[in-house]
This record gives sequence, C-alpha cells and structure tokens, in this order.
Amino acid sequence: MVNHFQRGGSSCQSCKSDSSGASNSGGESSKESSRCSTPVLDADRSDRLRDKMRRRTESGDHWFSLEFFPPRTASGAVNLISRFDRMGSGGPLFIDITWHPAGDPGSDKETSSMMIASTAINYCGLETVLHLTCCNQTKDKIIGHLAKAKHLGLKNIMALRGDPVEAEWEEEEGGFNYAVDLVKCIRSDFDDYFDICVAGYPTGHPEAQSYDKDLRHLKEKVDAGADFVISQLFFRADTFLKFLDDCREIGITCPILPGIFPIQGYQSLRQLVKLSKLEVPLEIMEVIEPIKDNDAAIRNYGIHQAVEMCRVLLDSGKVPGLHFYTLNREVATIEVLRQLGLWTEDPRRPLPWAVSAHPKRKVEDVRPIFWASRPKSYIYRTQDWDEFPNGRWGNSSSPAFGELNDYYLFYLKSKSPKEALLQMWSEELVNEESVFEIFTCYITGQPNRSGHKVMCLPWNDESLAPETNLLKDELEKVNRRGVLTINSQPSINGKASTDPIVGWGPAGGYVFQKAYLEFFTSSENVNALLKVLKKYEPRVNYHIVNVHGHNLTNAPDFQPNAVTWGIFPGREIVQPTVVDPVSFMYWKDEAFTLWIEQWAKLYEDESPSRMIIKYIYDNYFLVNLVDNDFPLENCLWQVIDDMFELRDAPPEPFNDTTVAENP
Repeated sequence: MVNHFQRGGSSCQSCKSDSSGASNSGGESSKESSRCSTPVLDADRSDRLRDKMRRRTESGDHWFSLEFFPPRTASGAVNLISRFDRMGSGGPLFIDITWHPAGDPGSDKETSSMMIASTAINYCGLETVLHLTCCNQTKDKIIGHLAKAKHLGLKNIMALRGDPVEAEWEEEEGGFNYAVDLVKCIRSDFDDYFDICVAGYPTGHPEAQSYDKDLRHLKEKVDAGADFVISQLFFRADTFLKFLDDCREIGITCPILPGIFPIQGYQSLRQLVKLSKLEVPLEIMEVIEPIKDNDAAIRNYGIHQAVEMCRVLLDSGKVPGLHFYTLNREVATIEVLRQLGLWTEDPRRPLPWAVSAHPKRKVEDVRPIFWASRPKSYIYRTQDWDEFPNGRWGNSSSPAFGELNDYYLFYLKSKSPKEALLQMWSEELVNEESVFEIFTCYITGQPNRSGHKVMCLPWNDESLAPETNLLKDELEKVNRRGVLTINSQPSINGKASTDPIVGWGPAGGYVFQKAYLEFFTSSENVNALLKVLKKYEPRVNYHIVNVHGHNLTNAPDFQPNAVTWGIFPGREIVQPTVVDPVSFMYWKDEAFTLWIEQWAKLYEDESPSRMIIKYIYDNYFLVNLVDNDFPLENCLWQVIDDMFELRDAPPEPFNDTTVAENP
C-alpha cells in the first residue's frame, strides 16, 4: 500500500555579507539522475553536484534549487521536514540550508543548521548544500564543523563571510575575515571532498570599493577552489545578465545561478531589502505601495514579476538553472515553477522505498518491507552500518539494528500536532471496536464519528499510497472486523516499470510483487488463523509475534523472502524488498511501541482510552503473510475469510497451536 513568515529576510543567503567555480569531471547519466529527489537505478548516486550541473547544462535541461533557513522551534523543525518532502517532489537539483550563528548552527539541536541539513540529505533524500560562515569562528572550530558535516554525509558547502554581529565587522583571532580564506581552508584541509559554492553580487557587494573590485574578489574565490556561484537577489533580469557577462569576461567560467526572490509580502520585502542593502526599482514600488495591505494581491504580483523575469533569464540561453529564496514558504515558489514548466512531479520511483542521499548508502538497494511507511526510522536505525545490502539481502542472522528510543526526534515524530491527532484518533475511545473504526476510516477516507478525516496512523504519517486503491475494498472489510492493517501490497506479475501506480526503476523494465499483508489482531483471531494456515502451506509464509516475543513462523531456516523484484535492460534482477524473519523481530518492537508512544500517550494516565490502547499493546499479535504464488489471484483475503469463519464456529478443544494465553 504502502498502508497505508518566521524569521524575516535575514535567513536567506542573499543577506549574507561576503566582502570579498569551476571544477569539472566526467561521467554520464540521465536527466532523472540529476533530480535530487529521484535518482535512478542505473545512475551513480555518488555523482557530484557540479557534475550534475554540467550534464544538465550540456543537455539543455533547465533546473531549479531551493533555499531554506532553520526554524526556531521543534515544531517548526517538524513542519520544515514535511515541507522538504513536499517541495522535494517537484525535482529540485539541490536545496541549501542557511547558517545562523545565533542558533548554535553546528550543534545537535533539532533547530540547528547542521541537523536540518543532515536530515534533508539522510532522511529526505535531497542533495543538500550547507552554508558556513566565518563570523565569530576560529579556524579550528570551522574545521570541526566541516568534519562533522562530512561525517553526516554532507558533500556541499556554501562558503560565506557572514553578517557581522555588531554594526561593523570585527576580526576573529585565529579566524577568517573573507570567504576566499574559508574556501582555501576547505580545499587545504579536505582536498576535493566538498563541492564549494560562493556568493556573487549582481550590483556589487555593499561594502566593496567598486563593482569591478567586487568582481575581482569573486574571481579570487573561484580561483581558490569554488565550484559554482549563487547570486544575491535582484529585481531586473538585465541586472543579472550584465553581471553574468562581466563575470565571463574576466574568466569566471563556473556555473553562476541567479538568486530569485518571489515577492510575497510588503513587510518581508522591506526587511529583506534593508538587510541586503538593495533598492527596489521604482516600477515595482509603484505597483506594491497601493496594495501593501493586501497580502494576496502582493503575492500574485510577486509571482507574475518572478515568472516574467525568469523567462527572460531562461530564454537568454545563458542561464541553465534558477535558485529560489523560499523564506520557508512554498505556495509562491511552486506556482512560479509551475508556470515556468520546471515543477515536474515524476510519479516514477527509483526504488519501492524512499532513498537516502548519504554517500555511504549509494549502493543500498535492498530493505525489509516492514519499514516501507517509516523510511526515516529505518535510516535512523541503520545509520551506523558500515555496509548496506546491494543486490540481495542475504542471510542476516544478526542485523545490528539500533534501538529506537528517540521517538521524540523531530524527523521521527508525526507532523500532526496533538490536537489534530486526537481529532483523528478520537478524543475518547469506548472499546476495541472504536479503534477498528479509526483504522477503517483511514482506509476508506471517510470521516470518523466526530466528522474528521483520518489522514494518518502511528505506523504511517502520510495519506494512503495510490497502490492501496487496488486493495481498498478488501482492506476495509478486514479492518472493520479487527484485522488492523499497517502494511500491504498486491500481487503484480510483470507490470511495466513506468506504471504510475506500482512501477519503479528505469524505463523499459518490468516489476513483480508477491501479495503481502501485515496487521495487528487479537489472540482469538490468531488461534483460528494458525489452524487455517495449515491448508495454505507452503504457498503462504507467515510470521506471528506478540509484544513479549512469543513468535511462530514457517519461514524455512529464517531465510529472507523476496517480495518485490524487477527486471531491467542490461541489469541483473533487482530485488529491493524482502520479508526477513530476523528483521521482523526488530520491527515488532517498534511497531508495538508506536501504540504507546504515538497513541496511548495522547490520553491521561489510567484513562479508559489509554487503557484500551494498552490492552491492544499487551494482548494483540503482529502478523505478516506472504502469498508466494504471485501469478495467481491473491489468496490472502481468503485466508482471512477462513479465519473469521473458523473463529465464529463452535470452539474446539485446546491444542498445541493455540496461543490465546500470552507467555
């Protein structure tokens, strides 16, 4: 299924003071491999950002990138990660995260620049550029930040001088005073590991002695090792095009990206202009002043103005990509990109699960199916692995999954606040059937008894995947009767890899799936299920476990079972999803704990609602079923029907397969 304006203008790179390129390398790949959010199987995910830019430029494909700033609060961090996922779907080449000295930017705080950038690359799969400034930092501290960024998988740095803390710049003893010194430091201490971006100023830096001298400072930064340039914002296309021509004339040959700021509000524009020391052209102010109190009108004008300016830039043939200062907002930027034809939500998936952009995971192409709806959790629990499965899962008798005790981490929390969760999952539960109803509402999309749609569950923080529609009717039936599904997939026998619902991988291939169903259910149902399953062996593999670890399976020698695979031109068979009995025992701890951490804790201690969830946690079983005969019609629904029929029949004497009493 799988089941199922915050800180004003100072946040954008355009406001960073910087008073003071092009390294090329080979490698061929498709346009899709350059989308930061959608690498493909036949692309080398270790490709450098500068190489992606070069290939897109040579192919004539335009691209865009997005800038964000760290939020102030933990809830803001949760919201920003959700925005990464949404805006990442449009195919940015990269995003960048600004550096804020006042926010302890290099720390492990959830609101720090370092952690936001790390989350973007590791958990959202986005090519990410981390800003780094010289402001109030010694060389040793800067090197420490760079080493940490490298350890976290970050490969791109935007080197800036930074804004002075006081009115005037004060030299830091043992530090750097110019961005060019920071570039030299990065190249000296980290060789060619990082791709380096620097800032350019289309009208000259406010502190520069002249426009020409500022161009020379930019040339020095590129000569010192910078790979590309992002410009400060501007309001007229000809301003940037002249700057670009002037840069080329003095020998700056690396990519130079225009910084685009869609005007979104009167006050944010005034603050941004004040910080960046720019003047807004008279023709723009004449339009904005009469409508300064109408935010919608200003936003619509800002979209129009940005689209017209961007079209001139792209039509010039000199500008292959655009960089957007989003101010952590999405509506205006996405609308500009849609009108330019640059926003492309490609339904194709590189793999059936969400990929990470961390360099050490570039070969990873196999995962257990259990975390299909919680990919960030899987990445977190496997972050310390030295190697990742490639080609096949193998016989993992002891995979070292890290403990998941940190449910509070902002990238693992639900993006919905407590109030919204209570509306969806009920302010007050009456009995177990109340829980059945919530699961059913999630599947059907119908409002619950309080009139609220159930948009997520603890095991899936998103709406249902399109693949679920293939199973929706059957899922509704079983959830109503207490088979609480958290993961499922239909059987697929040779669908095109470009299929918009079940396809994945590069074009020209075919994908296959075994039917899979994973659910919580009562011990009474499990007693009946175990008897029913005898007549479905060996066609159906099962694994049944409770929170105490009492488990039953017919998996041969605890071997993994491939449940998704694909065949593609010029490649061996790819099997990216498996049911692994050993991993399932790690997953069950997380799956059961989500009942408590995400749901029960919404209610007061000892309240009836909390006790109902606690009863399910203590007494229900987690079950997975695999129908191995994928060319045939899915038999798992018949298995469940048989289970209900036997359960409702007159009771039989106790036997060895009965598990009604938990150990």
